[in-house]
Amino acid sequence: MKHNIKDPIIAILGLGYVGLPLAIEFSKHYTTFGYDIDKTRIKQLNNGKDITQEVKSSDLMKSNLIFSTKIDELVNVNTYIITVPTPVDKYKKPNMSALLNISSHVGKILKKGDVVIYESTVYPGATEEFCVPALEKNSGLKYNNDFFCGYSPERINPGDKTRTLKSITKIVSGSTPETLEYINEIYSKIISVGTFKASSIKIAEAAKVIENIQRDVNIALVNELSILFDKLNIRTSEVLEAAETKWNFLPFKPGIVGGHCIGVDPYYLTYKAQEIGYHPEIILAGRRINDNMGLFISESTIKEMVGQKINPSNSKVAVLGITFKENCPDIRNTKVPDIINNLKEFGCNILISDPIADPNDAKKHYDIELCDFNEIRNCDVVLLAVAHEGYKNISSAKWKKILAKKAIVMDVKSIYDNNFFASQNVIHWKL
Repeated sequence: MKHNIKDPIIAILGLGYVGLPLAIEFSKHYTTFGYDIDKTRIKQLNNGKDITQEVKSSDLMKSNLIFSTKIDELVNVNTYIITVPTPVDKYKKPNMSALLNISSHVGKILKKGDVVIYESTVYPGATEEFCVPALEKNSGLKYNNDFFCGYSPERINPGDKTRTLKSITKIVSGSTPETLEYINEIYSKIISVGTFKASSIKIAEAAKVIENIQRDVNIALVNELSILFDKLNIRTSEVLEAAETKWNFLPFKPGIVGGHCIGVDPYYLTYKAQEIGYHPEIILAGRRINDNMGLFISESTIKEMVGQKINPSNSKVAVLGITFKENCPDIRNTKVPDIINNLKEFGCNILISDPIADPNDAKKHYDIELCDFNEIRNCDVVLLAVAHEGYKNISSAKWKKILAKKAIVMDVKSIYDNNFFASQNVIHWKL
């Protein structure tokens, strides 16, 4: 049997950073359901509120998207697009429980001719080795005979208002040539810059996972260089500025690498590599370097304090930013708590602020109490952990209130110019 979908009815399963923008765009062209197990999330979206800040309230309210928390309400759907999280566990092993769970649920309502498309990041082969069996088991249908699959990896960049869903080339793949054409057709409706047809699902899966591995390894390189240059008393930002004058120098910056993509995706490929008996050297070395950057930054902070004869146990330290990246409220897998916890071991008294992070999430997931930025005064150390737009525009007058007479600014993301604090008695450290 071949699928013959003339009138796509689409369900997006998982309404986070990836799923919600996708659902909004598809709803402009097709009957589209937005499904999520989080009832609070659905209630917020029905009221026009997106806590991820990826979709405007006006776009939510005027969309034709049908929200649901009940899988049975999707029985008339013929095209399922799965965008659930694929994190790693505490042992850095893939945690695909959400993927298995939603595949099982979809399997229970799957019909002959239906198409299931996965966008969640996985290792090469996972869709057909891990997800398809769950669909078959729960549906009683046969893959590529009764139902069909595709893989179209998400490329959302949270917090980026320029490179949005429609302006990023979409990789598409299908389990049969006909399925590929169908998937390409529906995505072409919403992606203005076009699509790229991968020759197989496995190729598309591999392409996605190496995109973030490449970034992870390159960031690890400049992180290692920044550690070396710190020991040589050289500013990494100045070295990079000079090196970038060559046309083919890649402009990666040092920093802490967290989040649900770059800090996670490499472990999916290394898991698969080790499963088949290959030990990846460079990928895991990059992960080790990036995972340890929080420790390096906290130790560097203590070193600077000792150098300025500031007793860490009596110090007042402000940490600005807790999200995993700038201008994004997501705190999943953020590495800023690593810095905070290390500083606490030295007895530092720490104030933590973030203008866009959810205080309840910070407390729930990291036991961190967020304070109002305006409460921060007379600090021995201010650690700029995240380059939120608001932190780039703090005036000199404001800084004088924030900082003690003798103070240190740990500028992790090199937000400020080298001479910005020249008129103050401030040590300005950059990663």
